[in-house]
Amino acid sequence: MTDDIRTAALESKAWPYEEARKLLKRYPNGKSGDPVLFETGYGPSGLPHIGTFNEVLRTTMVRNAFHALSDTPTRLIAFSDDMDGLRKVPDNVPNGDMLREHLGKPLTQIPDPFGTHSSFAAHNNAILREFLDRYGFDYEFASSTEYYTGGRFDEALKGVLRHFQGIQDVMLPTLRAERRATYSPVLPISPTSGIVLQVPIEVIDAEAGLIAFEDDGQRIEQSVLGGKAKLQWKVDWAMRWVALGVDYEMAGKDLIDSVTQSSKIARVLGGRPPEGFNYEMFLDENGEKISKSKGNGLSLEQWLTYGPEESLAFYAYREPKKAKSLHMGVIPRAVDEYWQFRGNYAGQDLKQQLGNPVHHIHDGKLPTGELPVTFGLLLNLVGVMGDASKEQVWGYLANYVPDASTEKYPELDRLIGYALAYSRDFVAPTLKRRAPEGVEVAALEQLDAELAALPAEASAEDIQNIVYEIGKTGGFENLRDWFKALYETLLGSEQGPRMGSFIALYGVENSRKLIAEALAR
Repeated sequence: MTDDIRTAALESKAWPYEEARKLLKRYPNGKSGDPVLFETGYGPSGLPHIGTFNEVLRTTMVRNAFHALSDTPTRLIAFSDDMDGLRKVPDNVPNGDMLREHLGKPLTQIPDPFGTHSSFAAHNNAILREFLDRYGFDYEFASSTEYYTGGRFDEALKGVLRHFQGIQDVMLPTLRAERRATYSPVLPISPTSGIVLQVPIEVIDAEAGLIAFEDDGQRIEQSVLGGKAKLQWKVDWAMRWVALGVDYEMAGKDLIDSVTQSSKIARVLGGRPPEGFNYEMFLDENGEKISKSKGNGLSLEQWLTYGPEESLAFYAYREPKKAKSLHMGVIPRAVDEYWQFRGNYAGQDLKQQLGNPVHHIHDGKLPTGELPVTFGLLLNLVGVMGDASKEQVWGYLANYVPDASTEKYPELDRLIGYALAYSRDFVAPTLKRRAPEGVEVAALEQLDAELAALPAEASAEDIQNIVYEIGKTGGFENLRDWFKALYETLLGSEQGPRMGSFIALYGVENSRKLIAEALAR
């Protein structure tokens, strides 16, 4: 790490550096030889969604920013709460009736409704890990079940029993009266039904890890060690921070109160809560919070069907403390804005580069390559082409891009694939070209005549100037009305590209055919 980057990072207002400086303040002299530990949490009660991936991505960005500030080594644990009891059946998985028979049991003890893995948790964990691996995250996967049953948390569980009343003093004032009557920080696993029990417990011997509770009318004395019990999740969170020595974990805004309570419990247990911040939630197109059980919003696979990984990372990076809609309509803009920032990066000074989203997406190691057309323009092109192939799209690109080839522009080749898929599934069904009206007819006729008179070497800028002049002199109240008419009559949409660029890309003769078709309606 160069001194210049470290100096600039110490002053950068980019949020990953602001977060990383919290850790620098926490450990100004390093962490006594141990790595600084970052953690993310995942509840595998439903299929992973982009919000899950987003947390790992943002945490990784903070981790990378910390590396710019300090030579202290770090680790990242992606922790799965797969010992939680299944509270309800998700809406977006098969075999719901089978799952209902296992409500209350730990997720690792419930059969996989998809029939591909040893348990429901194993299936969902595998999907998460596959995606994190695909993206190239440097992380260690941790299973709550493995840590509990393997004894990793045994000493910490004894600590919970030792400080049982102190934990109750933190939690009980936050609960409603009826909940206080039955609340217990420790949830024993029923020896008969295998269900995670929500029952009051009595601490018999904290040093031996022994508790007593009632199960189906019988008093049971049972150890909490070796996976025979788990903790209520706020207590579990705090215990984990202390047992593992977690230094940084972020959480959604909806968990602010939970972070507060878990932090108090961590202190009761003799530990120090981690640093972190609360990000705003992703919302679906109806403005509702994305939910694993509902399956609303976008899945990881859906985004990556219509846009590349870096566009998703770009969308996650921007304004983490602002609520953002997450639906199919945001993908094209995210793709184009990513490339806009990437194109600006080389010409920026170091301070600007450290504030550029692409710096954090690629940890300062930007790939080479450029994009000669925007993703939005590609979508408009394939929209008017109809059922096209990659090869046909490349043929049109030759009108606009010198030496257009997959070898010279491999990332453009990828984007053509995304554009074809997005246009096929979301654009084409909505396209509806209307007939021109009033002054629009004469304006289109004039555009056709001027395009016919253009020399072969006319540029996109030349064409744009023609379009612009017709809009100013063609009787329109404002230029916006002219451009809207072009989009609706020629492309079949309410919005569209810079028309000079589109006509140059689609070809003058092909564009004249679109005009002729519009005038014939």
